[in-house]
Parts: sequence; structure tokens; C-alpha cells
Amino acid sequence: MTTRRDLLKAGALATAAAVLPRAAFAQQAAAPQTFAPAVGQWRSYQIVTTVEILKPEGQVQAWLPVASFSNPDWFKPGENSWTTNARSAQLVRDPHSGADMLHLVFADGEKAPRVELTSRATSRDWAVDLTRPGKPAPLAAADRARNIASTDLIPTDGIVKATSDKIVAGKAGELEKVRAIFEWIVENTYRNPATRGCGIGDIAALLKSGDLGGKCADLNALFVGLVRAQDIPARDVYGLRVVPSRFGYKSLGANSEIVTKAQHCRAEVFLSEFGWVPMDPADVRKVVLEEPPGKLALDDPKVVAARKALFGAWEGNWFAFNTAHDVALPGFTGPRLGFLMYPQAANAAGLLDCLDPDNFKYVIRASEIAV
Repeated sequence: MTTRRDLLKAGALATAAAVLPRAAFAQQAAAPQTFAPAVGQWRSYQIVTTVEILKPEGQVQAWLPVASFSNPDWFKPGENSWTTNARSAQLVRDPHSGADMLHLVFADGEKAPRVELTSRATSRDWAVDLTRPGKPAPLAAADRARNIASTDLIPTDGIVKATSDKIVAGKAGELEKVRAIFEWIVENTYRNPATRGCGIGDIAALLKSGDLGGKCADLNALFVGLVRAQDIPARDVYGLRVVPSRFGYKSLGANSEIVTKAQHCRAEVFLSEFGWVPMDPADVRKVVLEEPPGKLALDDPKVVAARKALFGAWEGNWFAFNTAHDVALPGFTGPRLGFLMYPQAANAAGLLDCLDPDNFKYVIRASEIAV
């Protein structure tokens, strides 16, 4: 018999899938080689997010990000299914930011609010040959406007514009300017292990502080803002590392099936002769700090390889959610989020701390699947 606790179940998965042995990923990660992603085979992933509200005070709601991002070159979102004891559960989109999420509202008095969300997507390694310009379709006017616009945390005027202009002084053309900004990020910022989560992404405050330390949501947001300040479309892509790096870089992959704290945002820049191009200066700084044995020099071969590759390429061992900023959570009257990359929940006291999954509580598991 179906009970209310099992009633809300949606988005049935189209095909059965087998989870591939985890040992296969461990073998991939154990074979270090030069970090040089090229256009690869498509791989399918599944993430399972389990959320429990430990202090269900008053009205309880939750919002879980799902894949609304799509780039036919390297990422295709799949289907979602869930089981929950919520009073209502539906996939919704914030019309301002375009972020898709599963929104749950629990009945007052529900003693153990819970949801398990299963999401799938397909991805692959991707690389753009920046020595071979072409004629990609131009961005639609609305897409261009959205990807050069200021956001609450990524302004494109003031200190951001002044810094960007200084960096690109004497550079001609989009590619040369973007390369100068990428190299400036690598040379002048650092990954700060004390930063909570992936950082806040308040780039004007970061520049004004003079202390350019942070994590991916800080450093790649700074990159995106500096590029946008040159009227070149750029975007953060928020997501989750899901499997190890097949190049053996421990810092650039998920090294456990538990990926609760494996969130990572990347960046894409639209160049008129190449289309959307993958870039990730923040991960170069992650390699510097975290790749064994740790605290590598910029001229270390592992850093050199990552620095070269991550200007135009990246691995497909990653699950994208969205490119959203200034996200309004449906049904919540509090402030907008700078970005949506973590599960969110609220009770009578307000938003719960999404960076404290043990007390929230949520767990995310990832696996590669055969379909």
C-alpha cells in the first residue's frame, strides 16, 4: 500500500541504469598522466541527494538544485525523480535567474521532513582549439545581455572595471584580453583553505580588500566579472565534481562516492570566433594548493599542465546545475541568493546553514552509470 510518505514521486527515469563499479574509477585516478583533456566520449552520471530537516520548526521548505544548464558540446541534463513526505513537491524555475530546482513544502507538524532526489546527466571532456578560429553562431541579443550584465555580487563598474582595464591595457582582441585576465587571476590570487564552502563571490569586496584569496565561487566570479567589464560575455557554471580525474589529479575530481562537499563552479567565455570556451583559473590555484604533495610552485609540471589546459579545456567528471545569480527561492520572502549550488532549506527561524550538512542534514552520493 502506498502511504503519504511515499506518495510524491515524480520524474520517472526513462531507462534502467546500472551503477558502474567504483573500483574502475579508483584505477583511473591511480594512473597519473599529463592533464590534457580533449574531446572525449560521453559518460552518464547519477547523483542522489538525501535531505532531512532535523529541526522542523514552523513551516518547513526545501529547494534542491537540478540541472537546468545545457551545452550540446559537453553537457546534457537528464531526468529527475524523487520520493518525499512533503505536502507538495514540484520542479520550479526562478524566472529571473533561470535556475531550476525541486521545491518542497512540508505540512506543519511533520516531525521528520525528508526527500531523496535522484538526478542524471551526461557529460564529456571538452576542448576548444584556440589556434583555429571559426564562425560560430552569434549569441542571441538576450543571451549576450545576460552574460555581460552586472549582478549583486559581480558588478562590472567601479573597481572591477578599473582593474580589468589595467589588466588588458595594450591587448588587442577578445582572445588576447581574456588570456591576460586568466593569467592575472592565476598570478595574483590564491586558494584560501579557510574560506567556507566555495566562497561568497563578492568580487568588489575582494578587490577592495587587497587580499585576493578565496575559493572557486570567489576566484572564477572575479574572472567572469573582469571579462564582462570588457563587454565580453562570460558566465559562472555552478555544479558538482562527481568522479575522479582520469588524469590522476586528486585535486580535480571527486575521490569518494560521497560528494556532499564537492561543489565547484567553472567559467565559460563566449568568443566571437570560437563560441563558448571552457576556462577555470580557480582550479589552477586549487592544483597549486592541494595537488600532492601540496603547495606546489607555479612552475611545477602539474601546475604548468593544468594552467595550459584549463584555458580552453576541462574534464567531464562534473555535473552542472546552472549559471544563475541573484536567485529568488520560490515561496521564500528572504533575500536572494548569490548563486544556487547547495541544497537549501528554511524553517520558522529562516534559512538553514547550507554549509553545515551534518546539522542541516543532507548527503549527496555520485556514481557513473551505464544506460
